[in-house]
Amino acid sequence: MKKLFVLALFFSITIFSCVDKIEMHDSQQSLNLPTNTYDYKSTAVNLNGSLSGVPSEVFHVNSFNNFENPEVTDAGATLGRVLFYDNNLSLNNGVSCASCHKQEYAFADPVAKSTGFEGRKTIRNSMAVINSGLNDNLFWDSRANSVVDLSLQPVVNHLEMGIENMRSLEKKLSELDYYPDLFEKAFGTSNITEARIASAMSQFLCSMTSFNSKFDKGEKNEFEDFTDLEKLGKEIFFGDRAMCSQCHQGRNFNAPEQSSEYGGSVKGTANIGLELVYSDPGKNNGKFKIPTLRNIELTAPYMHDGRFNTLDEVLNHYSHNIQPHPDLDKKFRNFDGSVKHLNFDEIEKKALIAFLKTLTDDDYVRDVRFSNPFKS
Repeated sequence: MKKLFVLALFFSITIFSCVDKIEMHDSQQSLNLPTNTYDYKSTAVNLNGSLSGVPSEVFHVNSFNNFENPEVTDAGATLGRVLFYDNNLSLNNGVSCASCHKQEYAFADPVAKSTGFEGRKTIRNSMAVINSGLNDNLFWDSRANSVVDLSLQPVVNHLEMGIENMRSLEKKLSELDYYPDLFEKAFGTSNITEARIASAMSQFLCSMTSFNSKFDKGEKNEFEDFTDLEKLGKEIFFGDRAMCSQCHQGRNFNAPEQSSEYGGSVKGTANIGLELVYSDPGKNNGKFKIPTLRNIELTAPYMHDGRFNTLDEVLNHYSHNIQPHPDLDKKFRNFDGSVKHLNFDEIEKKALIAFLKTLTDDDYVRDVRFSNPFKS
C-alpha cells in the first residue's frame, strides 16, 4: 500500500508539472509581424540630428558608454520592436519595456511611479520615449550618453525588469522560437548576444521619431492655421519673460547639449526649485534632465516624481511656487538673488497650454511600426 501511495503521488506531481509546462507554453506570446519589414531607416535619427542612422563600430559587451547610435536597418529595428514589447526580457516574464512606456501616452506612463516586475515600484516617473536619438543625456539624472547606453539599463534594474545575468537572458531568448530568425535577418547569424540585443533595441528607439505635429506643419506656412490663443502662447514661449525656449530648444524642444550660458545647467539638467531639500538629488543638488516638450499633452503626470497631474499645475509652479534652493538655476533668479517668479495670468496660462498642445503628434501614437507586435 505504501509503495502504491508513493507511486500515485509521483504520477500526480508529474502530471501537474506537465500541465504547468503546457500552460506556460500556451501562454507564450506569438508574433504578428508583417511579411515585409516596415520602413524604419528613413525616419531614424542620430545624435547629430540628421535623418537616417550613422555607422558605428562593433559594440563590445559592457562597454556601451560614449558609443554613437547604431546604423539603423529595417530588420534591426524590427527585432528591436519585438524586444521592446517582449515580457521575456524581465526576470519573471511579467513586464516589458512597453509596460512602462505605452504608445497611447507617447511612450510614457500615466502614473507617477511605474510598476516593475513582482509589483515593485520605480523610484521616478517613466519618461516619454520620443526622438531619443537626438539626445546625449538620457534618464532623469542624465546618466546615459546614447540610446545604446540607455537600452539595457532598465532590463538589469532590480526594480524594473530584474535581469541579473545577461548570459542567462541570451540563453533564454535563444530558446524562444521567434528570435533566431529575427537575429539572423538583423545581423547575418542567429547568434544572440548582449551587444546585439542593445543594438537592435537602440535601432528601434532611433526610429521612433515624432515630427508631424501642428507646430511642425505650422512652420511650413508661417503658422497661419494657428488660433489667436496658440499664437499668443507661441509668443510667450519664445519670449524673454517666460524664458521657456532657453531650456526647451531645437527640433526636440529639450535641453541644448551645453546650456551653461543659460544659468549653469549641467549636461542638459536644471534645478527648477521644486524643493528646498531634495530627497532625490537627481544629477546632483536637485538637477534633473530638461525633457522634451513634444507630445507633452499626452505624457502626464509631470516632473521626475510625477508630482503634477496637469499642465496648469506645472505653470502654477513656474508662476509662483519656485523654491529658493541654493542651486536654483540662474534663469529663475533676479539680479539681487531673489526668486524670479514668472507670474502668469490666466490668459497667459491658457495660451501657453494651447501652444504646448500644438506639439502633439497624433500619428506618433497610432503608428503601427511602433505598436505591439504580439497577438493579444
